[in-house]
Amino acid sequence: MDEEITFGPRDAVPLASGNHEAIVIDVVTNNYRVKKVYVDQGSAVDIMFYRVFQEFGLTDDQLTPVRTPLVGFTGPPISPEGMIILMVTVGQAPKCRTIPVNFVVVKQPSPYNVFLGRPALNALRAIPSTLHLSVKFPTKGGIAEVRGDPEVARACYLATLRGPEKMVAQTTSLEPYIPGDETQQLGTQDEIEEFPLREERPNQVIRIGALLPAEEQEGLKALLREYSEVFAWMVEDMPGIHTDLAVHHLDVDPHFKPVKQKKRNEVIKAEVGKLLESKIITEVYYPTWLANPVLVKKEDQTWRMCVDFTDLNKSCPKDCFPLPRIDRLVDSTVGFDVLCFLDAFKGYHQIEMAEEDRDKTSFITEEGTYCYRTMPFGLKNAGATYQRLVNKLFQNQIGKNMEVYVDDMIVKSRTDRRLLPDLREILDILQESRVHLNPKKCTFEVRSGRFLGFLVSREGIRANPDKLQAIVDMTPPRNVKEVQRLTGRMAALNRFLSRSAVRGLPFFRVLKAPKDFHWTEECQKAFTDLKAYLAELPTLTAPEQGETLFLYLSACNEAISAVLVREDGGVQRPVYYVSRALQGPETRYTSAEKLVLALVHAARKLRPYFQAHSIIVLTDQPLHQILTRPEISGRMTKWAVELAEHDIGYQPRKAIKAQALADFLAEGVSLSLTELSPLHKEILPREPWVLFVDGASSKEGSGAGLLLTSPAGEVLTYALRFDFPASNNEAEYEALLTGLRIAHQMGITAIRVRSDSQLVVLQIRGEYEAKDEVMKKYLAKVREAVTLFETFEIERVPRSQNKRADALSKLASSSFAHLSKEVLVEVVKQKSIDQVQVLAIDSSANWMTPLIDFLSSGALPENKTEARRIQIRAAKYAYTGGTLYRRSYLSPWLTCVTPEEGDYVLREIHEGICAAHVGSRVLAKKCLLLGYYWPSVFRDAADLVQKCRAYQVHASLRHQPAREMVPIHSPWPFAQWGIDLLGPFPRAPGRYEHLVVAIDYFTKWVEAEPLVSISGKAIQKFFWRNIVCRFGIPHVLISDNGRQFAENPFRSWCAELGINQHFASVGHPQANGQVENANRTVLQGLKTRLESAQSSWLDELPSVLWAYRTTPRTATHETPFSLTYGVEAVVPAEVGLPSPRTQKFVATSNEEELRCNLDMLEVRREEAAIRMAKYKSQLARYYNAKVKTIQYQPGDLVLRKNSISRAYSSNKLDPNWEGPYKVLEVSRAGYCRLAKMDGSGVPRTWHFSNLRLFVA
Repeated sequence: MDEEITFGPRDAVPLASGNHEAIVIDVVTNNYRVKKVYVDQGSAVDIMFYRVFQEFGLTDDQLTPVRTPLVGFTGPPISPEGMIILMVTVGQAPKCRTIPVNFVVVKQPSPYNVFLGRPALNALRAIPSTLHLSVKFPTKGGIAEVRGDPEVARACYLATLRGPEKMVAQTTSLEPYIPGDETQQLGTQDEIEEFPLREERPNQVIRIGALLPAEEQEGLKALLREYSEVFAWMVEDMPGIHTDLAVHHLDVDPHFKPVKQKKRNEVIKAEVGKLLESKIITEVYYPTWLANPVLVKKEDQTWRMCVDFTDLNKSCPKDCFPLPRIDRLVDSTVGFDVLCFLDAFKGYHQIEMAEEDRDKTSFITEEGTYCYRTMPFGLKNAGATYQRLVNKLFQNQIGKNMEVYVDDMIVKSRTDRRLLPDLREILDILQESRVHLNPKKCTFEVRSGRFLGFLVSREGIRANPDKLQAIVDMTPPRNVKEVQRLTGRMAALNRFLSRSAVRGLPFFRVLKAPKDFHWTEECQKAFTDLKAYLAELPTLTAPEQGETLFLYLSACNEAISAVLVREDGGVQRPVYYVSRALQGPETRYTSAEKLVLALVHAARKLRPYFQAHSIIVLTDQPLHQILTRPEISGRMTKWAVELAEHDIGYQPRKAIKAQALADFLAEGVSLSLTELSPLHKEILPREPWVLFVDGASSKEGSGAGLLLTSPAGEVLTYALRFDFPASNNEAEYEALLTGLRIAHQMGITAIRVRSDSQLVVLQIRGEYEAKDEVMKKYLAKVREAVTLFETFEIERVPRSQNKRADALSKLASSSFAHLSKEVLVEVVKQKSIDQVQVLAIDSSANWMTPLIDFLSSGALPENKTEARRIQIRAAKYAYTGGTLYRRSYLSPWLTCVTPEEGDYVLREIHEGICAAHVGSRVLAKKCLLLGYYWPSVFRDAADLVQKCRAYQVHASLRHQPAREMVPIHSPWPFAQWGIDLLGPFPRAPGRYEHLVVAIDYFTKWVEAEPLVSISGKAIQKFFWRNIVCRFGIPHVLISDNGRQFAENPFRSWCAELGINQHFASVGHPQANGQVENANRTVLQGLKTRLESAQSSWLDELPSVLWAYRTTPRTATHETPFSLTYGVEAVVPAEVGLPSPRTQKFVATSNEEELRCNLDMLEVRREEAAIRMAKYKSQLARYYNAKVKTIQYQPGDLVLRKNSISRAYSSNKLDPNWEGPYKVLEVSRAGYCRLAKMDGSGVPRTWHFSNLRLFVA
């Protein structure tokens, strides 16, 4: 995070920078990707507009009141709605930063969504460049660069000019995080490659690191294929561990009376079936112990069946076999280049239960009573049994090339070459002992990954991102329970939190008075500071054997803290943070006693580190003398005896250069800030910085060199190149002014300047008088800049003492390009003093003038670069007879014309007598073939074609989807119906020619009825009789825009019943796709049943509906009948050839079975809802892959598809598009509300897919 940020010649300068566009970027906040974010260096606050605030789903009660109005450059003051703190992510992973931003919410029209002002930019430590239209800032992954979008910036600027009514904000939703992604669960940042373990089973894949050399990759694949039997893809692949290696015994206390729990009704039939088939459980008779099963939903939405062994566990004594310390296991992974993460397949179930103890694990279900053959989850000592097994198996590998915690294993290798031997050693043991791995959770040869809740790598240990995100995503707590949740999540990160107890003090005070809950401003500030700190958590390291460690202590009135560190290459890196709040009388201890208590607490908490290493306590307090005095108090004596067992030394604290430790010490009340490194702005000492300056001027140009030296000796080097002519004295002044500007921006308050220019130094001191007008202006500018510093000194030094600045200035004035690789560089565009530039304008000049001047008379501009460019270009041109010609590959010579003449040629070719309104590329090519040339021929042709009305209205139709799919979900059965008409059919008896079809979006139940007329009254009658009276009043009804649906009497009737009508956009039936699908199925069923007797379609309609209702639907895997009535219908096939349920039908128990099915109906519907959501997600992914996104903004002009609007007759010569129309409103789902050019509204909404942008 300490890398230098520079903009140099290698940074691309966009063409749009010539238009002085603003920097407009995208950020992520509140689970939205927000576009149109204006980077505003002139804003003292960060601003969010109220419309965006509402689109986030936030409410006004989440705002903090603000009394201070906002004052702009012009206009009246604006009163904000309030302030809110949101986490904002800038950049793309891995080069991104997440920071808390305190947004001021204002209710004003704006084309932008958000202003990022100086507070956010400073928090990011960002450097914007309007020349490059980009922002750079440091991240843990290196310097990140976010480029602005000049097109969006220009559109926002034009929207501002059109007036407030055109300014509409827009946000774009993020894709949800998928917890089931195994790569994300692993937590590795390495690229992962999957390869099939067996060629005959290509779906059985193993994950390995993708960055391996080819030779090592092939070796690893061969090794894994050799041990393919170690991996279990299903329970059948897992024969179980040898009983002579491990068997689980219960050792039940005979004094405990066996307990039989009462049966509970749970949906466990399927799970029991799977366990029976897998031979994990078996049926048991007359058990003495009996428990109930419990279903637990896993992250991947599948179910795991556990058993409530509460009573059994109470009767079993605790197995004292120790589980390894997680901290030790995590520490032991640091320093290893290559890691492999292994996970046992259904780990506990690989160990068999002792024969005599199996019946004690019995549980009761609807189908019978069963017990476990293998060790189940939930037993008191199951973890100890499994740990004893793995310790026995890997006794020679643990600590050397492997670490194991129950069924989580990690193989670690120092180098890539050691991986295959280490892995073969482990796989040999696994294969011999019949321990099988879960290939879906194994990853081989990566550099980092998630282990026991931490991210481990060679470099160190990082916090679990899920735990960090859990706090970052929290809103301010509204009750005591949420505060407890916050403090619990902080406790999970204590190892990484500097002075965590101090950060949590405001929260602890709230918990002390739970009945009088009040979230104070102090709590809110602590909450905000905590989120900001989490974005910059340090990477912890682990000590090496025998290494001496260092301990820093901190104490304040209510808490004590410590941090254990180790030295690595002269830099101190944290190992462990500890902290706790002081209780009762401890708050009245003296400062020295609090520091000793902090040392004692650290020794207790970090006992393994204190026992294995020598500890040096770095402190500015005489703790050693205090603990060795004979007259110390009783508690001090007790502490001294407790600490005596450790090898603890004491040294005075020295300056440090580690940011994580500087933060720890800077926050400590008892510590002196002046001892810290002056690299950190927040703890800068008052000692002056030294600035060496020198300017140089030559025929090739002018420049300057700067050397800014901190009190600690760190040197910052700058080179300046002036893009204007300057004398030597002017260059000296420019160097000084630029140096003062940089120092002020860095927050330096005391500065001492060294210059070898006698004139500049003595004029500033007042010993020389400035007579020249230019020198007077420079002197005034310097005196103005000096007032920004508390102390300022300037001194003349001999040139021999200013060699480095002198060398930089000379290099910058002559050879500049290579400097960006070594020093910070800056191009100064204009002089620091105010000076009006007067430029002569030749109105008759055009792009040909320099070429004609050179070819006719040899005249060249004074600028050498421009002159050289003209000489190179002139090789392709010839000037004869007063006309400039250009050599071409299409014809011998092209006549050069001005852009105005070129515009005439283009228009004549495109829309003249012999025109055909061709495309831009063909148009430009035709110009060249006819013998005309000017540099912007292709761009001008594109502009002309884009604005040509005839070309636009006859443009080809677009067939790709314009917006991503937005699936429609129904919250409960019969809450949302779709309705549509189907027909006309051949007239049936009764004069029926049409069908009205309705479908429930949840159960897929279809209702249909023939109609004589398709009036609103007929629709109302159908809906009342077939829907409302049978299934209740729905919440939503979706239909097209037909008059029978959209007009009275049906519309008013729906309003009276409280039915919300939603209408599909014109020509976009996908918005009511469910009923369209039902129509297609019903129509296909009628066709196949009727064949030639088409007039009897009315008689076949019930059969077609019956077939639809009893057929499982792909989305739910259930029939509409079963989701409606809770049981499958008896179909004719079951009567003709009796099925099991008709054969075993017992009238006396049938009623009970039906009632049981009704009890289970809610569960079946929930499972169907889950399957339906998954199915719709799959459809959306497939559909979205073909989307070519189109976006319209309010105020845009668009054309409509003529085939949909039918503004013209549908003959072959009619245009494909008609219009234009003005966009009034845009929805995020891709619908527009339009208006005619005279301002009158266009009825109904129009989807993006039926529109085309019109360029006037």
